[in-house]
Amino acid sequence: MAGLQRTRARAAFETRTWLRYVAGIVISAAGTVTTLRAHLGLSPWDVLHDGLSRRTPLTFGQAVMTISIIVVVGSWLVGIKPGAATILNTFLMGWFDDLFLATRIGADLVDAPLELRLATLVAGIVLIGVGAAVYIGAGHGAGPRDSLQLALSLRLRVPPGWSRAAIEGVALLAGWALGGSTGIGTLVFVATIGAAVGIAFAILRVDPAGRRFPIATATES
Repeated sequence: MAGLQRTRARAAFETRTWLRYVAGIVISAAGTVTTLRAHLGLSPWDVLHDGLSRRTPLTFGQAVMTISIIVVVGSWLVGIKPGAATILNTFLMGWFDDLFLATRIGADLVDAPLELRLATLVAGIVLIGVGAAVYIGAGHGAGPRDSLQLALSLRLRVPPGWSRAAIEGVALLAGWALGGSTGIGTLVFVATIGAAVGIAFAILRVDPAGRRFPIATATES
């Protein structure tokens, strides 16, 4: 009986963590689409996704999936084998991007005052930060781009921050060459996304490895 209860508890726990993982992807996709609606420039990766969608028949979400697949394969070739969560992220993020874009919510913000569009951009960055904290906090691993960052960091023996900067720089340049949307929003994103993710991790009590911080009890000094 005790073994059965432990099995059920474990299954319930796994279900909750996977639901949390998917919820984080949904929040992140909502944040991405919110930054798109601001029409002020996109994050480096989304500049690439936008550029690819402009040059091919792919939708924005399909471009996200395509680049994600390429990134997963590249990471695998340099030693980071993708897990179930990475594969799920690869397809769900783009699917939810297209789903939110299809609603047309916020599509008319292109003609809105600059102040409102800046507020929309900031809201999108906050959502992306919260989404990252939620799905990484589920403990199932990181997304495709995080895996590539880790792979290059390990392969080249450089700090993760350096590999991330190099990867996003290449993505930005490639996206710009393809005609992706860049602007002040791109600079704002680069300057603030780290803080947004860090604050979200602190509020949700998640560390970068995806573990929940223990919550102190009243009896602890």
